[in-house]
Amino acid sequence: MQAPITAARLAEETGVSLRSLYRDIESLRMAGAQIDGERGYGYRLIEDVALPPQMLDAPELEALALGLAEVQAMGDPTLARAAASALAKIGATLPAGPEQQLLHAVSQVYRPAPRMTASEHVDLIRRACIAERSLRILYRDAEGTQTQRDILPLAVMYAERSMTLLAWCSSRTDFRMFRCDRIESATENGDSFRPRRVALLRDYLDRLRGHSLASSTCERTS
Repeated sequence: MQAPITAARLAEETGVSLRSLYRDIESLRMAGAQIDGERGYGYRLIEDVALPPQMLDAPELEALALGLAEVQAMGDPTLARAAASALAKIGATLPAGPEQQLLHAVSQVYRPAPRMTASEHVDLIRRACIAERSLRILYRDAEGTQTQRDILPLAVMYAERSMTLLAWCSSRTDFRMFRCDRIESATENGDSFRPRRVALLRDYLDRLRGHSLASSTCERTS
C-alpha cells in the first residue's frame, strides 16, 4: 500500500499553496474520490470501482506535463495557477507509478523569462468572453493613437510574444485583433451577445484561415 504523502510535499511537487491544495482535496472528495488521510498526517488515494484510474499511456502523460508546464511559463498568472492546480488534480486520480511519471516528466520546459507580459485586463477579458458580455475598451495602437471601442470579445489568442484579443468591433462593424497589452482600460457595458460568440469566432477563424491560404498561394505562384 502506498504510504501517505504529506500536504507540504504535494504542494511543493505541484507548485500550489497549502490552502489551494486543501481546497482541491476537498473538491476531489466531493466529486467521489476516496482520499484517505488528514492534515498533519498525509494523504493517500484509495482506488475503487467508483473512481477508475485514468488510463493514460506514457506519451499522453508527457504531453499533459509539457502542455501544463508551457501554460505556467507563458506569463499569465491566473492560467499558471490553474495549470498547477489541474496537474495536482489529474495526478491525484492516477495510480502511484503514472502519478510520479506525470509529476516528474521527462519532457521539461525551460524559459528564463515569461513568454509575454500579462495584461492587467486579461482576467476581465476572459470572463467577458465566457459570459458573452460586450466590453468598452480604450485602445492604443502601434502609433500611440488612442480610440474608444465597443467590442464583442470572442477569444484570447496566445501568440509567441503577446496576448491578442479576437473580437467583433461594433465601432468599426468588422472583426479586429487587439493586443492585450495595448488595452489601457476595459469595462463591461452591460450588453449580452449570447449565443453569438461561437458562430462569430468560427466566422473570424475561417476568415483568418482564408487569408493565410491566399497568402501562401501567392507566395508559391510568385
